[in-house]
Amino acid sequence: MARRPKRGRVYRRCGCKDGTSGKQLGSWCPQLAADSAHGRWTYAVDLAPEDGKRRTRRRGGFASRAEAAREMARVLDAEYRDVYEDRTMRVGLFLYEWLESKRPSLAPNTWAGYRACIERDLVPAFGGMLLVDLRPKHIDAWVSTQLAAGRGRTTIHHAVAMLRSALNHAVRTWRLRYNPAKHSVPAKPRATARICWTPDEAAAFLRHNAEHYADRLTDLFEVMLGTGMRRGEVLGLHWSDVHLMDRQLYVRWTLTAVNNGKIHLNEPKTEASRAWISLSPRVMAALYRQADLQMAAQPEGRLEGLVFARPDGEPLRPQWVLDQLRKRAAELDLPKIGLHDLRHTAASIMIAAGIPLAVVSKTLRHSNLAITVDLYGHLLKDSANQAVEALAAALDKADAKRPAQHGGPESSGALPIAA
Repeated sequence: MARRPKRGRVYRRCGCKDGTSGKQLGSWCPQLAADSAHGRWTYAVDLAPEDGKRRTRRRGGFASRAEAAREMARVLDAEYRDVYEDRTMRVGLFLYEWLESKRPSLAPNTWAGYRACIERDLVPAFGGMLLVDLRPKHIDAWVSTQLAAGRGRTTIHHAVAMLRSALNHAVRTWRLRYNPAKHSVPAKPRATARICWTPDEAAAFLRHNAEHYADRLTDLFEVMLGTGMRRGEVLGLHWSDVHLMDRQLYVRWTLTAVNNGKIHLNEPKTEASRAWISLSPRVMAALYRQADLQMAAQPEGRLEGLVFARPDGEPLRPQWVLDQLRKRAAELDLPKIGLHDLRHTAASIMIAAGIPLAVVSKTLRHSNLAITVDLYGHLLKDSANQAVEALAAALDKADAKRPAQHGGPESSGALPIAA
């Protein structure tokens, strides 16, 4: 294996200035030869040209020749490996640059959550470190400290997973040789059991709303439980996407609120989410009620804008809808759930009714069946019993059709099955 030729030079220089011109003497200062402690060590090395232009890299301020030589060796090795490590880039600045590059591909509330995590956890812990000096031991020590302080495992998992994702970007863009967080992400905690209402509880909740409130939220909760739509999809539903004559609606938008403040209307995150949803008679009745209310409030009697909105047409705030859900559920002493749990309730009712899981997955608009199995597979224990019983019945039926052989099973050499 051919050895790479030696390149670059290491020398001492100082900041002394010429008395006549006022220019720095640099490496020509006479005191450098007389006093070994005068000045600081510097390296200079010619790097591979870019666009035909020669590049010389000089860095100074090193306390010893060995330190300057080691840094020059790192630069040359990085050039050889096509990895250009920036010895001035701090972790905090890099994280903010990475986050800004992710803005176009993230939903506003997701982006805000990433920024909150960076500001709350990652910058205080690693922000002042040089990016190239970050090591697995630093990340592992932070994880241990946070766990000892009682921080939630889910919070820590999300923080380190985000750091790993950001550092993967640094590796892909040749700014780091390896990802120090690659093996430091703690195991994701097991998801807590989701609380779903039973069909009786869901029906009681809808009946209570109709009898005591009969407002726009009454119909909104009916639509959510009757279709399994997500919170943002219902709040972002427009009349232009509701086709009552066809008993269908199309999910085109999703509404999000960043810190329950600024409202954003975006396309759904996945292609599978943008799909048609069939409407039951109950959901149709709820939408007709909303249509009558809004047409009566419009001078021209037209349906336009959001299906569920404030009287002035502005979007409903998700936090207010959640507060109303919990307030009305508490009036019936129902289990405390969130808005997304209405979707889980719809799924559990469908599965309990014997609807095939593939149909449930299609109705909920999951991108693949595996997601549905992962979320609701624990509800299928009765289906598993039915499956093995059906398998046994099919084998028994086939066995019963087999002609009897003289002498029974023993004559054929088969082992008898114990009763």
